Amino acid sequence: MTRPRIALLNTAHTTQDTSRNFRRELDADLVEFRLTEGDRPEGFDYDGFVVTGSRSAAYDDDEWIRVAKAWCREAIDRGLPGLGICFGHQLLADVLGGRIESMGEYELGYRTVTRVADDPVLEGLGDSFLVFTTHSDAVVELPESATLILENDYGIHGFRDDNAVGIQAHPEYDADSARMVTEGKSLPDERIQSVLDEITEENYRRACRSKQVFDNFLATVRERRRASA
Repeated sequence: MTRPRIALLNTAHTTQDTSRNFRRELDADLVEFRLTEGDRPEGFDYDGFVVTGSRSAAYDDDEWIRVAKAWCREAIDRGLPGLGICFGHQLLADVLGGRIESMGEYELGYRTVTRVADDPVLEGLGDSFLVFTTHSDAVVELPESATLILENDYGIHGFRDDNAVGIQAHPEYDADSARMVTEGKSLPDERIQSVLDEITEENYRRACRSKQVFDNFLATVRERRRASA
């Protein structure tokens, strides 16, 4: 069987690092669309799709965000498996009828998330695991048809709605990405330094377990493709 053909909706404003990280983690043939640069997906000839993180907010009214929402809505309606990461998680929740709001603060750094429900995308990850987080918006109300699958003391960290899955954290980050994003935040120096101090080899190694999300997602894509063959 050939590798899955996945539409990668790159919603980052500095897209190169995001592209590198997702291309490293997704064992699939990726067709990348850099939405903030004017690139637009056409058609739905894919086995699934992934929506990346972004510094934008899912409730912004930028033209490229409207395009992303419309395309994702139709992709979901067509039954394509979708995975949203951080901003992508929030965008998919919004598309499906959830509510996203500013937190008024940042969740930043290595944090533990807890499984709330069993789900194929969490296979092999245990009841709780370490992730790297960076967000100041959150899904505060899930779509009516969605199931909560991950949470921590900041709130919703993962959901499933049929073939669409959202993950708030950044399993794709390497240590360099975590440092770069942290250093770019407009936060007190003490807060920045405390997060940087936690970006250690040990914490990065522990958080690498969360990368299993990508292999698990692709396993569901392959299973769906076999079922429809």
